[in-house]
Amino acid sequence: MALLSLRFAARELRSGVRGFRIFLACLALGVAAIAAASSTAEAFRRGLATEAREILGGDISVTVSDRRITAPEKKVLTSQGQVAYAVGVNAMAEAPSGARHLVELRGVSDNYPLAGKVEIEGGPRTLAEALKPEGDAQGAVVEQALLDRLGLKLGDRFLIGDVKVVAHAVLIAEPDRLGRGFPLGPRVLTRQATVEKGGFLSAGAGVPFAETARIALKPGEDPGRAMTALRKDLRGHHMRMRDRRDAAPGIRKLIDQLEYFLGFIGLASLVAGGLGVSGAVSAYLEARKPSIAILKAVGGEGPLIRNVYLIQIGLLAILGVGIGLATGAAAPLVLGQVVKNRLPVPALFAIYPEPLMRAGLFGLLSAAAFSLAPLARARATPPSALFRRDLSGRLRFGVELLGALLAGAALAGLAVLTAPTPLAAGMMIAGVIVAFVLLALIGRLAAFVAGRLRIGARGAWRIGLANLAGPRSAARTAAPAIGLGVALLAAVVLIQSSLLAQVADVAPRTAPAVVYIGIPGARAAEFDRTVQAAYGRPLKPADWQRWPYATGRIIRIRGQAVDRRRIDERQRWAFDNDISISAIGAEPPAAGVVTGHWWASDYAGAPLLAMDIDAARAGGIKVGDSVTLSVLGREIETKVAVLRKVEFGSFGPAFALVLNTKALEGADLTNIAIAKAGKAEEDRASRALGRDFPGVDVISVREQLAAATDLFDRLALAVRGAAAVAALAGLLVLAGAIAAGARARAKEAATLKVLGAARGQILLAYAVEYGSVGLIAGVAGVGLGYAAAWPVVVEVFKATWSVDWAGVFALVGGASLVAGLGGVLAALQALSKRPAPVLRAE
Repeated sequence: MALLSLRFAARELRSGVRGFRIFLACLALGVAAIAAASSTAEAFRRGLATEAREILGGDISVTVSDRRITAPEKKVLTSQGQVAYAVGVNAMAEAPSGARHLVELRGVSDNYPLAGKVEIEGGPRTLAEALKPEGDAQGAVVEQALLDRLGLKLGDRFLIGDVKVVAHAVLIAEPDRLGRGFPLGPRVLTRQATVEKGGFLSAGAGVPFAETARIALKPGEDPGRAMTALRKDLRGHHMRMRDRRDAAPGIRKLIDQLEYFLGFIGLASLVAGGLGVSGAVSAYLEARKPSIAILKAVGGEGPLIRNVYLIQIGLLAILGVGIGLATGAAAPLVLGQVVKNRLPVPALFAIYPEPLMRAGLFGLLSAAAFSLAPLARARATPPSALFRRDLSGRLRFGVELLGALLAGAALAGLAVLTAPTPLAAGMMIAGVIVAFVLLALIGRLAAFVAGRLRIGARGAWRIGLANLAGPRSAARTAAPAIGLGVALLAAVVLIQSSLLAQVADVAPRTAPAVVYIGIPGARAAEFDRTVQAAYGRPLKPADWQRWPYATGRIIRIRGQAVDRRRIDERQRWAFDNDISISAIGAEPPAAGVVTGHWWASDYAGAPLLAMDIDAARAGGIKVGDSVTLSVLGREIETKVAVLRKVEFGSFGPAFALVLNTKALEGADLTNIAIAKAGKAEEDRASRALGRDFPGVDVISVREQLAAATDLFDRLALAVRGAAAVAALAGLLVLAGAIAAGARARAKEAATLKVLGAARGQILLAYAVEYGSVGLIAGVAGVGLGYAAAWPVVVEVFKATWSVDWAGVFALVGGASLVAGLGGVLAALQALSKRPAPVLRAE
């Protein structure tokens, strides 16, 4: 039987793949999306892995915050290999013109870098020459952005704090740049002695700083063993350690999440295109009804019928997957050639077998899940029904249906197993299934309602509504796929619009425009007067707030030492490092108290603590618990009086921990201030502070928000483009539905013409039918997209919900317009045929 099945399948395939074009397109589109996303992510991972040593600046990095690495610690580090040191701090640069700007100042040891190369241009050829002093000025290399903002050129002198600096060259790239995080200002690289000379690294300076040691291990030394030895020898020293296997953890996590999200969109495209696959198989088998009927009439058994068409479907599925894999493998290579010099992350663009194999498996499972059910229906239909051209027999449980169910389960299982977060993957897949079922029900409901509405309609509207309610209604076949595509696009648009509004609109209104750090506590009142004079208006609480500032660490909870291993890694931020602390009297505005009661302004009893509620939940802390803090070198036993929701970045006291004022009485604390100010006010204050308070750092939140907006826009464009793939899959399903019914629609149009219908009436009827399908799918898709986007924006990103109504209406209108145009094109094709031949045809 197998040989006979192959012979019959080969004969039928000689007629070409005309009936399977939509089948091939739907499969190829989804596979290409998954393959491209996975291959691009793999290219970035390989790039990070290949240059991991350069990204980290060595084999191991060890960082301490707000203190220097001690001599005993240096001895332990040196025992592992060669060590280079770098200190980093944010400081104010000032030009002779008086223009000032915050910079990321780094001082490096003479043997920096241990791995990779610092790229400079426009001055000396080597870094060592560029960092040499020139008279009383210290040598430095600076980013071009700083020269532009301060109106400087190479060779000019300027101040950083009280230190004279000369810009010898333009800084292009540092090998360890990716591993350090997002800068608050242009970069300045100089010698370590220069930063020490400026007094930036003293504990009383009030400005956060960090020192990092990068270690080049001895040849053949394993980084894992070296890390284990260092952790053992430096236990309790509060150091952050990483090795080259985790050179850029934030970027690696971002790549994983982006790959999953884009790959999920590709998977959704396969699911949306699944209706196209099912419809194409059904249409193909519809055209083969006479052949199937004859085979069954002359004794052909069900397995023979199944095998003949299963072979054809399998070969064409392999062809569709192959097209998708070729497209998906080529896309990253093309991308690499186009943007290879503009990528912020190293990438090795090549053809990687594993992502392609995974994408191919997704495609084959999708083809099986959506094509076996129509095949089962055709095999089970008796010859008499086939001769009557009735292929709508009842679907019975059998080998084909079992295979379809197993393929669907395997498709979902593969998506979960290959996702970075299986739980999130399972939830997203469940969401797609629920959305698909809802869209199918909405399509059927729309067909039912259309059947009722046609009673009161006349002319072309009645015909269009009747078709919409009929057995071949696109509301049942195409609307779910189009709706799923629109839902994905709507979710992306709504999430993007809300987050973009957060950084471009909401944040500028609710966040400070400028932050002042390192204000001497003893001169705080004088500082206020200087800023007030520069602003030219009184400082009111609504646009000016200032508090004492320190950092500290939670070391014990209820008398027990903190066990970080028992705290979820994603919630451990308050226990891994020193965190922000302030001392405040009466309850401040926008304190965000969730539970407990704030102390009185004159409270003078045992130390009380107000704590961020998220940090408290992570550590299992509640009101009334004792918490021991390590602050300014001493331990403070506190009692939790308040749990509060801290809105970091808002215009308010955004400190994870707040003590009553008496708890830190006598400590010489620096202050931090936030202000709402215009650009001109900010510039005037910055110049005034350069004269009277040169050690105070001025952070322009306005510039940071603009940079974040630009970055988000570029990332959102890629995600929105990927989501459009799912919408395209829905349109392919619509095209397949139109093509499958082309013969019936041609006969219908011919009948209407014979009965006297005008050309315009027929076109309007088709436009009404398919435009309604697009409108139904668009509205339903936007509703589902809204339901998916809202919890992401509000619960995950903790942002303000904001609806891009223009984008929403564009999606709904676009879906209706495109579907309506598809119906008009179908009508034009039907009307292009003369009635007589169409009506005489079988």
